[in-house]
Amino acid sequence: MKHRKKLIAWLFKKSQKIYGDLFINRKPWGIKKGDLLNYPEDSFGKHLGIFLNENNFELIPKGERHDAYHTLTGYKTKVEDEIALQYLCIGNGKRSLYAIGAAVFGGIVLPEYFNYYYKSFCLGKTANAFYHFNYKNLLLVSMNDLRSAIFLKHQIKSMYQYKTI
Repeated sequence: MKHRKKLIAWLFKKSQKIYGDLFINRKPWGIKKGDLLNYPEDSFGKHLGIFLNENNFELIPKGERHDAYHTLTGYKTKVEDEIALQYLCIGNGKRSLYAIGAAVFGGIVLPEYFNYYYKSFCLGKTANAFYHFNYKNLLLVSMNDLRSAIFLKHQIKSMYQYKTI
């Protein structure tokens, strides 16, 4: 399993920039992690900055939305969590080539996480649509208010119940 996870991580790393350059037409936010860490304490922007800081990341130009999904949902950055996040987004209505490809390939290569992927898909399906938001415009919104507008209380709890450690 270790080698399969390494393969997927390598493919994610290699394909991320290529896909962004070829298929994503959004403009980069032009915001750094340090800027986000200066946002108000309960803001989505501050939580995004904390996520980036904890993982030693900067925002991916034109791919900032992906880190916003992690922050909003609480999904970690392990390979199986990255794949589960794609299933959640597909369940929520996202139909990008990258999301579908990552979910299908990840599901085939790591089938032992099928229940996790299925629960993630179901969570996305029952949540209010969030995959299409302009997250740059939501950076000052309260994290709790944003999550409460998308997920029911029991869904928020389940987001953390199924995460791998």
